[in-house]
Amino acid sequence: MNSCGIIFYGGMESPIGRLTIFASAKGICALQFGDQDQALMNVKTKLAKFSSKLDFVCDERKVEEAMIQLKEYFSGIRKTFDLPLDLHGTPFQLKVWEELSGIAYGKTVSYKDVAAAIGMPKAVRAVGGANNRNPVPIIIPCHRVIGTNGSLVGYGGGLQKKEYLLHLEKSPYRRLTS
Repeated sequence: MNSCGIIFYGGMESPIGRLTIFASAKGICALQFGDQDQALMNVKTKLAKFSSKLDFVCDERKVEEAMIQLKEYFSGIRKTFDLPLDLHGTPFQLKVWEELSGIAYGKTVSYKDVAAAIGMPKAVRAVGGANNRNPVPIIIPCHRVIGTNGSLVGYGGGLQKKEYLLHLEKSPYRRLTS
């Protein structure tokens, strides 16, 4: 990301609540759950690490394709996303996110599986940390990563959202007990 630039954003309602999508000129750079004002503060804080000056402009037209694809996903039509991304993270995080992008719709893998797939079988906790920092959940399907025993563990949007997404995809996992 340059030392200055514009980040466009827009929001939409979904079956798991409000989503706010952020995009630079290069592509989608963040997706946040919940209140749009809180999402804006979160993304400003995160992106400030990578750029000295960013202007944020609410313009849903700039994130319209992402909103269309997310609606298709939630309606069961779309299985993969075809969006340009503009991701910012450490080389390790980028490697993990790339691996997560390859997890097929309807499938789940463990954090241990991801660590082994990137050639760092002992980095299970670090993989969990990178998974947690995924800037574009759903689009990069970090919800498809579960515990080795098949249980739901950790999700930035909350385990109820993770369970909803896995149920939508008919993915194997252990249901939450509440």
